[in-house]
This record gives sequence, structure tokens and C-alpha cells, in this order.
Amino acid sequence: MRLHDLVDAVTGDEPPMSRTVDDIITAGRRAQRRRRAGFASAGAAGLVVAVVAGAFVVPALGAQQSSPAAPFVAGAAASEPAGAEWPDPASFTFTFTGYDAGTLHVQDPIVASTAYQIAPVYSDGHTSNDKPMTAQEVEEQGDAFERNRKKAAAGKPSLWAYLTVYRPGAFDPAGIKDGANVTVAGRRAVQATLPVGLDPQRPVDGGNKLFAWEYADNAWAAVTSYSGDKATPSFEELGGLVEGLKPSRPTPALVPFTVGYLPDGYVPLQIGTHATAGLGGIAATRGGDYGGATYTRSAAPTTGLTAPYEASEGGIKDGFHISVIPSSSANQTPEPGVTKCYDVPDRPGWDGPQVDIWCQFRSADGAVVVEVSPDSAGNTLPRVELEKIAKGITVADVEDESTWTPAATALRP
Repeated sequence: MRLHDLVDAVTGDEPPMSRTVDDIITAGRRAQRRRRAGFASAGAAGLVVAVVAGAFVVPALGAQQSSPAAPFVAGAAASEPAGAEWPDPASFTFTFTGYDAGTLHVQDPIVASTAYQIAPVYSDGHTSNDKPMTAQEVEEQGDAFERNRKKAAAGKPSLWAYLTVYRPGAFDPAGIKDGANVTVAGRRAVQATLPVGLDPQRPVDGGNKLFAWEYADNAWAAVTSYSGDKATPSFEELGGLVEGLKPSRPTPALVPFTVGYLPDGYVPLQIGTHATAGLGGIAATRGGDYGGATYTRSAAPTTGLTAPYEASEGGIKDGFHISVIPSSSANQTPEPGVTKCYDVPDRPGWDGPQVDIWCQFRSADGAVVVEVSPDSAGNTLPRVELEKIAKGITVADVEDESTWTPAATALRP
């Protein structure tokens, strides 16, 4: 999915200047629900919310800058030695666990890729709407302004935040446009305020922040915070995450399925465990999904990154997604034990009408649905290939993690 498609998907329902964090989170949840109902692009479930999380970075507000940004030298030593040695394991491995920092609470990572791991971040003072919308919520969402007034009156502002821990050499702090260089807990860091709707032509919004720091030699972590409250979390609060990030014993990421067929040239990019893959999985952390994976036709860059793949222009091209979800979350399901493919022609798109194609398999007991869906950016996979991928997937016992397979093994035939 192209970046402007993501922007269009998240901002198309109301006038652009009415967008708040609540609107964008709701739009993402609504898009996921529509995808499962067969009305949005198959890739949108895992990608649409990603647009709120770092596709563009603009100058930090003057009061929050400590010095003009200067390019960091790749490979330069960290300002302070790490308290413990960080491992450099294979892809699709988790190397840290959740921790608390004041009012912020980093969860265990649930997404792993060839270049990073991602964990949701919650806050005591905010509400995180990381669940798909129900059909009733979609129907009853009402006017955006009225909805936001009601939510504001009810108390806590909304927050969508996540921590991305990059492998050594994967993150390029010099790519954070007009960021501010700072030092936190003896470590080099960079911070920036993001624009409204992540549109570089629009003004910055104090509630949208990016804070990144060098946790080990040439290895960076970044927290992205999209808040309904401009003041919180503050950069100081986000900086409180620095000292709590510690290495843990490397743990292979597990997925509840194995792949039996792949089209020539396609390679695994990222996975979700107890979530769908990528930022879509982060956006619906508590949605009850079991697992997922994203593939691309050729390997994606593993250096020079400033955001997860979905939040980068051209980050995912000619790819497809595997999602293992409860059948209760899939409004369109085939008969148990049957694989069925769907076509939704003439869906409006940025460059004209688009055709959505995806295939689903429902387990024999009817409880689990496996979905295979192409990413719309440069997709060249025909329906027959999607169907072969779906028919080649074997699902484990989704309730028994001891039957799950390390992703590095499961994602290849």
C-alpha cells in the first residue's frame, strides 16, 4: 500500500483539519473491521493505522529543542557503555521484555522483523483504543466532533504509542528531519514533533512526538507517541524510557502456523505473535488475533530506517500478508475446512478504481480463519497464487503455544 493511500484511508471520512488522535485511531479500527468484512483493501488491516506513526518527521517545537540537529556519524560509539551486552541474534527474535517508566508501561514486544522489534506502550493518564471496532461501533460512531467532545468530557485523552527497538545499524538518526539532538541518561538521543495527520505540509502538533536514543553502539530505539493531549506524554516522560530498556535472553518469536507454499522470490519481512504482523498488529493489540506475517517479493532495506516499514514511503512493495484470527472477527468466512477467495471490484482508490482479492481458510472446527491478502502497492500476485498460499498453511492449536513454531522456521516451506 502506497503512503498516500494510507493517508487517504485514515483521513478520508472527515475534513482534514478535524482530525484528532481519536479520529485516526477510530479510522484505523474501522478500516480493520471493514477489511474483515470485505470492504477495504486486504492490506489495509495491517497498514492503515501505520500512517499515524512516523511516516514524516518535522522540526521539533522551539521550546523543546536543546540544539540544532547535526548528522550522527554511523558507527560512532555510544556516549555511555551499555549496562549489559546486547545480543545480535537472528531475525524474528525478541531481545527485550516489557518494563515500566513512571506513568508509561512498555509491554512485551509482539512484532519482529528483519530489522526491529515493536512493543505497545500504555500510559496511566491515557486511553489506548487498540481493539478492532465492532459492527455496532462502526454504525454508531456518529459525528466526529460530537464524538470527540464526549470523549474529552469523559476523562482520559487517547494515546497510540509504541517502542521500536532496531538492530545495530538499522536506524539512521540523521534521517529524522529537523530533529533536535539531546543527551538523556548519558546517551545520545534525537527528538521531533510530528505534524497534524503526519502531513509535512501541515503544522506540527505537540501531541505527536518521536523520541529516539542510542541504547548500544550504533543501535537505536525509538518511541512514537500520538496523543490527544499536547502536553503528555512529554519528551521528558518519553526520555524516562531510556534507562529501563535492558537486554533479555533472546527468544525466538513464535507463530501459530507453518507455510507450505511460497511463490518464487517472496521472502518474509515481519511477523506478529498474538497479533497480526507489523503496525496493524500494534494498533489492534487487544483484538484477540493469533498471529501473522508479511512477505515481500525482494528483501526490504535493513539499514537507513527512520520508522517501521509501513510508516516509510515505499517500505512495502509487492507483498502479501498472512493473518490468523478468530472466526468471530471475520465477517466473511467460508464453510469449515474450506478455502475461498473473494473479489471486491471497483473500490475507490488514489489512482482510480481498485480490485481487492483475498483468500480465506476456515478451520474444521470453525473457530479460526486464515487470511492471505496482497498488499496493493505494486501487487503482482494473481488470485491462483494467493489460493495456493492459503491452502499450504497449517495451523497449530491457537490456544496452546507449545504447538507453535519459531517464525524463522515456520515462514519457509
